[in-house]
Amino acid sequence: MTNPVLDGLAGAKGSAVHLEMRDAYQPSDPEFIAWQQGKRLDPADRSSWWRPFLDVVADTTARGVVMRRARIVSEPVTDYIRYEYDVTFPNVAAGEQVRWLPRRKAADIALPGTDLWLFDGMSVLFTYFSGVGEVVDRAWRTEPAVVGLVRSAFEAVWERATQHEEYRLR
Repeated sequence: MTNPVLDGLAGAKGSAVHLEMRDAYQPSDPEFIAWQQGKRLDPADRSSWWRPFLDVVADTTARGVVMRRARIVSEPVTDYIRYEYDVTFPNVAAGEQVRWLPRRKAADIALPGTDLWLFDGMSVLFTYFSGVGEVVDRAWRTEPAVVGLVRSAFEAVWERATQHEEYRLR
């Protein structure tokens, strides 16, 4: 069985953008649970935090694909967002650009109804979640109106968002 995100990244020629809009994902994730119990990544010990997805990010960006991730978050942030913030530096080290936007600054942006990936500005992979944040389905869309909405929404979020290195949790 293939992973549609990995398939999209493998086929990307110039860009891959990821828009995240939930305040919590997969509460049963063992890494999140370990973080809740006090586990923290040591930036000085790369072998302790480098994971297979980061190889994909590094390989993708090395091919010249610009990877950008924007996260819209409620403030004060949830524990899950604190966890994501703490474990984002490896993504940046692998070549991904990450920005954060407080939800109140996104109130006037027309946003799609769920998280997504947009590859090369031409195909969208929507991810559908259960109420608690487990992935329940994904769907590819290529209609020009859908792609245009996604591209416009992502760029509006990106312009307003703060770079990971400068964003401070509230």
